[in-house]
Amino acid sequence: MRRVEHVMGFPVSLRVDDEGIGDEVADALFAWLREVDARFSPFRPDSEVCRHDRGELQLRDLSADLTEVLDLCEQYRVATGGAFDVRLPGRPLDPCAVVKGWSVQRAAELLTAAGARRFILNAGGDVVVAGGPWRVGVRHPEHADQLCTVLELTDGAVATSARYERGDHIVDGRTGTPATGLLSISVVAASLTEADATATAAFAMGPEGVDWAAARSGCEVFAVDAERRVRRTQGFPVATAVAA
Repeated sequence: MRRVEHVMGFPVSLRVDDEGIGDEVADALFAWLREVDARFSPFRPDSEVCRHDRGELQLRDLSADLTEVLDLCEQYRVATGGAFDVRLPGRPLDPCAVVKGWSVQRAAELLTAAGARRFILNAGGDVVVAGGPWRVGVRHPEHADQLCTVLELTDGAVATSARYERGDHIVDGRTGTPATGLLSISVVAASLTEADATATAAFAMGPEGVDWAAARSGCEVFAVDAERRVRRTQGFPVATAVAA
């Protein structure tokens, strides 16, 4: 089964190779992602996030899901010394950096619960796989038609934070200015929740974020800094056919 839909502002593609996994499973997956977009978007005035940000919903009134997301945001804020912060002065609450990976990981878990054993779920370049090996390309940070590496994953996730899609949109919460020390950073982890939030947090930290991400348990890192130097942890799963 294959399906592609546009959700949360980016294309989400699904491929499931298991027999017996029908369209109803994909329907439930995309329904979940649309629900997340409606509830957690900082751009929809009626979303739970916006209502909380305006003070209409107190902490005690929040759903368990949003409470979990905000708790994760706080964990990463503390872990990065404030570089990762979803509550920047003068800006609305924006937990998207955690919501994306968290929600797509939950979508992958819906597949697993339905009996899927071999699948790949790609949400705007952030990927969850199971039952591989699967090959996943990482876009070159300066050339849209090129890859800077290809990795091989059996079970797990990879997420990339970079400047090429949205410019200098990631802010270092310690300074309030855009993070420009890296061109891109990709993080492999067991879950997309961890991979995506770690990649964004590390990007916000700048070059020091590469070592920070690499030191996190279960994370492997591939990064290109502003001087175009490549840094890669020893365990980053580069596909053997393209390994240097």
